[in-house]
Amino acid sequence: MSKIRPAAPVDALAPQYPGAAAAQPTLLDEPQEWSAFGRACGPAGPEPADPLATPWESHVVLEGMHCAACALTVEDALKAVPGVQQADVSAATRRARVVWNPAKVLPSQWMAAVQQAGYRAMPAMDAWAREQRLRESRRALWRWLVAGFCMMQVMMYAWPAYVARPGDLTAEMEHLLRWASWVISLPMMVFSCGPFFSSALRDIRLRRVSMDLPVALGMAITFVVSSAGTFDMEGIFGKEVYYDSLTMFVFFLLTGRWLELRLRDRTAGALEAVLNRLPDSVERRTSDGSFVRVATRRLAVGDTIRVLAGEAFPADGRVTVGSTHVDEALLTGESTPLARGEGSAVTAGSYNLHAPVEVLIESTGEHTRFAQIVALMESASLQKPRLARLANRIARPFLGAVLVAAVMAAAWWWPTDPGRALMVAVAVLIVTCPCALSLATPVAMLTAAGTLARHGVLVRDLQALEALAQVDTVVFDKTGTLTRDAMALQAVHTAPGIRADEALSIAAALARQSMHPVSRTIALAGAASCADWQVSDVQEQAGLGLVGTLADARVQGAPGRIFRLGSALHAGVAATDASAAPQAVLSLQHDDGTTREVARFGLAEQLRSEAPGVVDALQRAGIHVQLLSGDRVAAVRRVAAQAGIATAQGECTPQGKLAALKGLQTAGHHVAMVGDGLNDGPVLAGAHASFAFGRAVPLAQAQADFVVLGDSLVVVPQALLLARKTLRVVRQNLWWAAAYNALCVPLAVMGAMPAWLAGLGMALSSLLVVLNAARLSRGLPALPHGFAAEPAAIAVAEQPSHVTRPEPA
Repeated sequence: MSKIRPAAPVDALAPQYPGAAAAQPTLLDEPQEWSAFGRACGPAGPEPADPLATPWESHVVLEGMHCAACALTVEDALKAVPGVQQADVSAATRRARVVWNPAKVLPSQWMAAVQQAGYRAMPAMDAWAREQRLRESRRALWRWLVAGFCMMQVMMYAWPAYVARPGDLTAEMEHLLRWASWVISLPMMVFSCGPFFSSALRDIRLRRVSMDLPVALGMAITFVVSSAGTFDMEGIFGKEVYYDSLTMFVFFLLTGRWLELRLRDRTAGALEAVLNRLPDSVERRTSDGSFVRVATRRLAVGDTIRVLAGEAFPADGRVTVGSTHVDEALLTGESTPLARGEGSAVTAGSYNLHAPVEVLIESTGEHTRFAQIVALMESASLQKPRLARLANRIARPFLGAVLVAAVMAAAWWWPTDPGRALMVAVAVLIVTCPCALSLATPVAMLTAAGTLARHGVLVRDLQALEALAQVDTVVFDKTGTLTRDAMALQAVHTAPGIRADEALSIAAALARQSMHPVSRTIALAGAASCADWQVSDVQEQAGLGLVGTLADARVQGAPGRIFRLGSALHAGVAATDASAAPQAVLSLQHDDGTTREVARFGLAEQLRSEAPGVVDALQRAGIHVQLLSGDRVAAVRRVAAQAGIATAQGECTPQGKLAALKGLQTAGHHVAMVGDGLNDGPVLAGAHASFAFGRAVPLAQAQADFVVLGDSLVVVPQALLLARKTLRVVRQNLWWAAAYNALCVPLAVMGAMPAWLAGLGMALSSLLVVLNAARLSRGLPALPHGFAAEPAAIAVAEQPSHVTRPEPA
């Protein structure tokens, strides 16, 4: 098969933007490689035949980025490239999302723009990129070790000057100790401080300011002043040298950054852990029946693969040979191993725990549920909450103010003591670095999102964590939310002359077009014979039911007839007594629009066993709980009474639910909505924060801020408590960053803070912010004392409130 080539050569695409000249064709410019670190932005479905016909969304990992100012610089560099439609960069995760038009620009070109800005971009899902990050981590550790060794040696040479009495040290000995300190400090300046100077030179060349520039200036000034005092002890700077302060400052700074990096990877690194979950290669069956290991991205639908014990499944499929147990904690939040035998479905990202199995691949790449989860997490990790955007906006002006303050402090002290004046300027440069301020919000938010993801709750919007923390009212849907998806068909009551099995067959054929719990129950009950009917022209009517044309597939040329399935009102027949058990009704619609009842289906469902405890936990937390449902009032009140909900409304259309929600918001309440993600889209989108149970709907179409992958309501109050804790941590971080600067800046300006103490303070400020956020990674908060998930013994019944056609496979 011939390779797809871009419509225009690289030279023809070279526009005038920084880095264009450095762009060279690479393997990443081949269209078949783009899916390895991104996806096409076109409509859902198979990948386009021509990759150049639609924009692409790519994710890259960035090297050399340390702060919010760096993130803004990378964003500006990417947005300046013609053909790049959107660029989002996160300083906390050091990742970028780039939407680009392949007809105008290629990956090598916008990556070259990043390199020209002084950073390095690598495909986010590439094994080589992960190895590069490991090497960079090892280099950072070596820099720290060299700085620590130099600090100890310099302190040994500086110690005599601290303890010696006047006359104990001769001028020659003092000069020798200074030269020894200079020699020991030199490798630290070249090796350990190299990245800071490289970043600072890049900033000067590009006429911008980042957080590394003040730090590098402080290092350079301290070393130059100390070197001048070493070379000329009689000069203006010969009174004192500061090698000890310099080495201590560098050591403390590198210690803080290394620990910060480790903590950040551990707390906010849930996305990276998910991305690394798929294997790089897997054994695929060849035409002669043998197995050969191939790259995961080379798999296609219809391939048969062998997954060994301990490996992750690389794609969705079904087991054809063997049996095992799998860990689906990523997909459901439940760590209990699940049995999977021949014919069982397995999902990408789950682990094979016990024995080798052969799997027939049914979907790969972006069409797997794993890819949907990754897409949601990537999107959330690159979002900037309101408080983080505010910190980013003030980062650059603040850094400019730092430089001005350092110059003014030096000018104030210069007439008194030039050497001390420069060291005061160094202390100001170092102590005012706004690292803690830029990390305060994103690290806490991403840590909380990672904790929720590990427990089966995906965060679509980081800003929703702040909104959830302020919620005072939680509104539940009933069907599939407070009650279980699994329902029971208790009875079939047919009209005279109609057999029950025939009525169930017709209803099942129509119901299988919907993912609503009621429809799934009827479809399952009549699955054996629903293939006897051909269904066409299916339509949904919000809050009521389904209508479609059915023809007998057993009779060639049989005419189609219109059937309606749903509530009595939707079916056009008389309703039963309100106190009676609700029923789903099947009716036949005549050509003149009149309807005739065919059958009624008695349905029963069970309240979730944890629902009463969840409602009680929310009420203990000061949350008012309500229930809104499209079911009849009697059934809604029955469920509300069992769950312990005092306020409940039944017979609500989707528009009625939205109106009730708006009424609560108008009254000043902050409302969270909990639904099944199927028929609650407008209400979920209109709430301040919203939860959807994502098993019944494609994740890409979920309208909620939080998508629950598991099947337990317990995560709702736990997420709310975690959101409150997260907001407290963010506020603590911001207050700490502000208090630190308010206390230390005056001390530095007054000359009361040496450079080593300023370095220690700067490192500790960032480290404390990350450590404080790390408390959010310990797990979901415990529910109030006395929480119990008591089983509900009374079955409740309902009729379908809304149906939705499933997405085509």
